[in-house]
Amino acid sequence: MKSGIYGAIVFLHVSSAILAIGPLFLLMPIIKRLRDVETSIEQAYLSIIKVIIRLVMHAGHVLVYTGVLLLVFGPWPWYTSWILMTLVILLLSGFFLARGFTIVLRKFKNPDADKNKILDRLNNTSWLYIGLMLIMLWLMVQKPMLW
Repeated sequence: MKSGIYGAIVFLHVSSAILAIGPLFLLMPIIKRLRDVETSIEQAYLSIIKVIIRLVMHAGHVLVYTGVLLLVFGPWPWYTSWILMTLVILLLSGFFLARGFTIVLRKFKNPDADKNKILDRLNNTSWLYIGLMLIMLWLMVQKPMLW
């Protein structure tokens, strides 16, 4: 493959990694403000959170597809330790994104729900997902031989 095309895939991969991590840092102040808002304003904050989650999710899809292309056309075999660990963490992060955000946001609509408990879980899930993404980022940049 020509280096220009490979370089473009790397650029897309890095850009999607930024979009898969960066917007999550916006969730922390939004969650903090959501604790003290009136019910009428609550929906606006929840809409912002949903947009952030959707952006992160779609950026994650681009990240996976470009990662597959880099594996197919790149110099590393798929069984390299850092690639296998990245795949394991990728599966974990997909689980947390689906279970930690979507289900939690659905519970927020329930009038009997403890909103502070839901917001605590949303905050914890955000930090957990950020941590997983940063570990994957480290694996992709450092490329350590773990075994």
